[in-house]
Amino acid sequence: MLSGTMPELPEVEAVRRRLDPVMAQQRFTRVRVNRPDLRTPFPPRFSARLSGRTVLAVQRRAKYLLLPLSSGETLVMHLGMSGSFEIDVARADPEDARHDHVVFRMSSGAVVTFNDPRRFGFMDLLDADALGAHPVLSTLGLEPLSPAFDAAALARACQGKKTPLKVALLDQRVVAGLGNIYAAEALHVARLSPDRQASTLATASGAPREPARRLAAAIKQVLTEAVARQSREVYRAARFRVYDREGDPCRRGGCGGTIQRRTQAGRSTFFCPRCQR
Repeated sequence: MLSGTMPELPEVEAVRRRLDPVMAQQRFTRVRVNRPDLRTPFPPRFSARLSGRTVLAVQRRAKYLLLPLSSGETLVMHLGMSGSFEIDVARADPEDARHDHVVFRMSSGAVVTFNDPRRFGFMDLLDADALGAHPVLSTLGLEPLSPAFDAAALARACQGKKTPLKVALLDQRVVAGLGNIYAAEALHVARLSPDRQASTLATASGAPREPARRLAAAIKQVLTEAVARQSREVYRAARFRVYDREGDPCRRGGCGGTIQRRTQAGRSTFFCPRCQR
């Protein structure tokens, strides 16, 4: 993950895949909380409500980790800006250990430690009704890596939207979990300008146009590639096609353009003005 950036869907999915083998279908034997809050206070009796409960699954929704429990509650977690999980790692360095805010001991024998220097992450326990009414989770759009997400679904979500396409893609009601980095990357793969009006992806009846087909496929491609890289713990800034590459030559063969940056909705947008139309 780039320093100073919020974890995006691929980073969170990679975390989910690391946690799944040691937490899914395992019981919390002990939960130690080392401070009263992260971004917000921990819920009342947090440790007691987890201890002895079994994690039924380790799931991801957009950029959130969801762990449904045998109690009927769901542990909801967000990494924030600097949160990370360590599994079976001895934390001898006091500069690191002082940011170990939650320690989960599992019946699998694993010790899972949540470390968060900036404390922008959060953890909450919600019952089924509260989970369904959560102000963020209840409004999320389709998961971009799900079979249900395709050109038709993307066109429906963008139908009638007068906003620039890049801005629309960052609306979590349009595509759940897609963030600034991979929205820029997908637009480059699809050869679409970030300034294109989002509504141009759909016909008047809401059917997908050709740009919607290219973009839906590009979103799946860049996220799938990024998840694979993150799961292998390989990270090199050079992997990006356009993101954070202002002034560099476009990497599309035969293009000859130069990557530019502009600000859209308070976020940096990187694109090639020659091949993205």
